[in-house]
Amino acid sequence: MFAHYFAFGSNMSRRRLLARVPGAASVGAARLPDHRFLCNKAGSDGSCKANIEVAVGDEVWGVVFRIQRHLLPRLDRFEGGYERRTVEVELGEIELRCETYVSDRVLRPEAEVFDWYKQHMLVGAREHDLPALWLAKLEALPTRPGA
Repeated sequence: MFAHYFAFGSNMSRRRLLARVPGAASVGAARLPDHRFLCNKAGSDGSCKANIEVAVGDEVWGVVFRIQRHLLPRLDRFEGGYERRTVEVELGEIELRCETYVSDRVLRPEAEVFDWYKQHMLVGAREHDLPALWLAKLEALPTRPGA
């Protein structure tokens, strides 16, 4: 059995996700309506990480991957501080139920992400041809050097 996973942060990078979940296959770029993208999840490394929250009229772009359902607990372990939730994304003309990760705890005001983390997001966005305006939004994220 397979599950669909909507990645909107560093896991949009094929290389990064495959290192965490072998066999993950890209399905394509997708839009999550009525949600907002922000970087307010406090990482254990002192940086901020990508997050989403409900925001009527806003949207989040990301990538849908197909992964083996039995590997979801493995991905859960990599996504510490997040909770897995089911969302409905738009993949072209298709609405698709996907698992994603949201943090509603350990939040802090939006702050800088590590440069390497931002790079993973940009690589994934480019690999999957996310809209130019979305790519510009990611490029504009403030960064700091990371370990």
